[in-house]
Amino acid sequence: MLSKLRPTARHMKLAPGCPTQTRSRLAQATMSTFTIPGSDARVNSIPDLSREDLLSFPAFKNWIRTLQLSLERQQNPSHEFHDDPYRLRSIDIQSIDRFGGGRLGFVKLKADVSNGSGETLPGSVFLRGGSVGMLLILQPDDIPANQEKGKSAILTIQPRIPAGSLAFAEIPAGMLDDSGTFAGGAAKEIEEETGLSVQHDELIDMTSLALQPAQDENGEVLQKAVYPSAGGSDEFIPLFLCQKRMPRKEIEELQGKLTGLRDHGEKITLKIVPLENLWKEGLRDGKTLAAWALYKGLQQEGKI
Repeated sequence: MLSKLRPTARHMKLAPGCPTQTRSRLAQATMSTFTIPGSDARVNSIPDLSREDLLSFPAFKNWIRTLQLSLERQQNPSHEFHDDPYRLRSIDIQSIDRFGGGRLGFVKLKADVSNGSGETLPGSVFLRGGSVGMLLILQPDDIPANQEKGKSAILTIQPRIPAGSLAFAEIPAGMLDDSGTFAGGAAKEIEEETGLSVQHDELIDMTSLALQPAQDENGEVLQKAVYPSAGGSDEFIPLFLCQKRMPRKEIEELQGKLTGLRDHGEKITLKIVPLENLWKEGLRDGKTLAAWALYKGLQQEGKI
């Protein structure tokens, strides 16, 4: 019976005089309500997303755990919000996208986080989980290894429809799936986007290296990664460095090479740029600038 009601509730236009009770029954037929472990917050979900799907979605699990830990810190008398703490009161699931095979990909939700005075915090969230970015530096093997001059970096030029571009320049990057380590995901993305095979032990996790051994002064428990749009998305990006020495001819042959997984809709062209110009060539891409800054900072401190 429920499956018959779904399309009716989604698409029926109710007359202005339709009884409120009828509207309420139709709304209930198209959504489910449940709570999440460790919280009394109510989740109002759409028909296409079950409680089990949501609670097993890695991006949601990481987001809700991080948020709960942050809210718990308000119990400390020295916390700014201790006298009138904020609580997660409800979560409204607004829409979802699924990838091939029905795997949950993106979730758009609205979280009600408010205190006893009725003050609320912005809670529109686009859940997509972790990505990974790679600064891939190539050096001709006919110059000294300790020489910066002559090094190049790889940019990928590809369509990025959300940015309204068919030729967006950025360092190799991609979303992480549910398997493997960040380093493993980075090596996989390098090979898919550049055709270059990279071993895990060739990668340096620049974000982790920059954070250690320091701890966040405010006690927040966050990913060892950069957050490119923390005001609207949970996405976090660990940034890796890979430096390879190659014959000069092989480096030159990468210029303009077409790569990417065509069956996944990837249409990538490689662009080889002098390392000193990377920040200018990729300035529109936040992770490219972050990778450049981490590389320069770590190099200045003698860590790479």
